Amino acid sequence: MNREREIFKVTLVGSVANVLLTVFKFVAGIVGHSAAMTADAVHSLSDLLTDAVVLLFVHISGKPEDCGHDYGHGKYETLATTFIGFALAAVAVGLGYKAVESLLYWKEGGVLEAPGMLALWAAVVSVVLKEAVYQYTVRRGRKLNSPAVEANAWHHRSDVLSSLGTLAGIGGAILLGNRWTVLDPLAGLVVSVFILRVAWKLLKQGLDELLEASLPESVEQEILDIVTAYPDVCDPHHLRTRRIGSRYAIELHIRMDGNLPLETAHDRTCEIEQALKERFGATTHITLHVEPIK
Repeated sequence: MNREREIFKVTLVGSVANVLLTVFKFVAGIVGHSAAMTADAVHSLSDLLTDAVVLLFVHISGKPEDCGHDYGHGKYETLATTFIGFALAAVAVGLGYKAVESLLYWKEGGVLEAPGMLALWAAVVSVVLKEAVYQYTVRRGRKLNSPAVEANAWHHRSDVLSSLGTLAGIGGAILLGNRWTVLDPLAGLVVSVFILRVAWKLLKQGLDELLEASLPESVEQEILDIVTAYPDVCDPHHLRTRRIGSRYAIELHIRMDGNLPLETAHDRTCEIEQALKERFGATTHITLHVEPIK
């Protein structure tokens, strides 16, 4: 429950920042005649929606095991990470489409309207505030071992990238004159590519977990090293690993001397389980199958 409260607190901080920025950006985009800033406001609005998703899904993922979910509800957090990835990809495609549309209009001889100073200041405020929120959120996400919170942190960082592109475009258009208003959509196109890369990273992580991908090879090797450190245990095999939200699941077959008393073999198995939980977390799901040495 404490972890859930901490995640709620972190996400709430981001939500407050997103509400303030969304309103400010929409006003600045409309008053300042900046299409880029208006698009940036839509991006901030998407942050608000993903904050709501994180709060909902992390609350569900924190529920204990029940008769319908023998492995708990951790995959709901993975589902939230995947949803955020899709949301980021949608934002990136939308921003890219609008940017290409403006570039084609300019190429055909159209005149793009120069943005105002209010839009420029809105971009500056957005960069500073969202970078601070990103740093806070990503640190807390790593400490809480929450993929969904870390994913949401990258959504904040994507807003920083978007605002940097907007800042470059608006600043260039204001300082260099109407001939360079094309910098606004051009910067937006570059930013959309960066956001799409972040979206792909989150989608790959989320889909890998949902499709039961194994843990990294380095982690599996560490598991084997821990198990084989016990002198009366040998030949670990049939290792199966995966993630269940923020925790690991480990299944492994090991061999012991068939003449060992059952109580001794049981105690050794408990020691191995404890060692694995001390390394990978107390909620790690561990299944050890003991076989006699032939």
